[in-house]
Amino acid sequence: MPAPSASPTTTPAAALPADPSTEGVRSRFGPVALVISAGVSVQFGAALAVMIMPRAGAAGVVTLRLAAAAIVLLLLCRPKVRGYTRSDWGTVAAFGVAMAGMNGLFYQAIDRIPLGPAVTLEVLGPLALSVVVSRRLVNFLWAGLALGGVALLSGHGGGGLGFGSLDPLGAAFALGAGVMWAAYIVFSARTGRRFPQADGLALAMAAAAVLSLPLGVHEAGSDLLVPSTLALGVGVAVLSSVLPYTLELLALRRMPAPTFAILMSLEPAIAATAGFLVLNQAMSALDALAIALVIAASMGAVRSQIGKQPA
Repeated sequence: MPAPSASPTTTPAAALPADPSTEGVRSRFGPVALVISAGVSVQFGAALAVMIMPRAGAAGVVTLRLAAAAIVLLLLCRPKVRGYTRSDWGTVAAFGVAMAGMNGLFYQAIDRIPLGPAVTLEVLGPLALSVVVSRRLVNFLWAGLALGGVALLSGHGGGGLGFGSLDPLGAAFALGAGVMWAAYIVFSARTGRRFPQADGLALAMAAAAVLSLPLGVHEAGSDLLVPSTLALGVGVAVLSSVLPYTLELLALRRMPAPTFAILMSLEPAIAATAGFLVLNQAMSALDALAIALVIAASMGAVRSQIGKQPA
């Protein structure tokens, strides 16, 4: 649409050039808002998933979540399946495997240990990725600060249960989920570059659903088809998969993986805050200090990224 013409004596506000500084702030902080929104959505989805766990088991919940999310995304995106290379399909397949592994291992973890410590252990994967991938010394410092906050939260979060009192298998599942989370970050970014919009995400979600289906059917059987369980599964899929994964994929198109990975350290803080606001779970002074350290590290990572970009 052509721009409206201006009179010789007045200049409409719409015709004024955009303030470069304002546009720069939007372009830099936009991806951050997407990541934080995704984290909030995931935590509310996890709370809803707790309601389904006694009905369908951990593997059954994963199957419901991924299958419902895949159906929603495939219907919304209607991705094309032609015109892609073998390398493109390999990237989507790897993204699907990472997604299935991340979800499967995490739900096995929270079936055995509290949510707070599980998220805290899981976030070590993205933190490790930020250290390995980053080429800037400052990111090592921010990752170390975030790791200190995560360690502090692990010792006093989750109802006062430190890692020493956790089920070893549950802790191992959480750490494994962290490894798959790091892989998810890498292949989500690659998929976003190779496929338009959220097409790659929809295809990867379908692959993850297919991989999880045998385990879910084996554990839950016909319980997966109970209408109330299906309805809750759709809710979990939207909150924990469709919305956050789409937001994260969009963010990774405009944000380096190391910065994204450090921002993932906000997850334990978001979980603790949601528990305080929604579940009336009081936080100790050490919990608040841990959250402050994690948030400070995340803010530092964002400022480092902003400082690296040209004005």
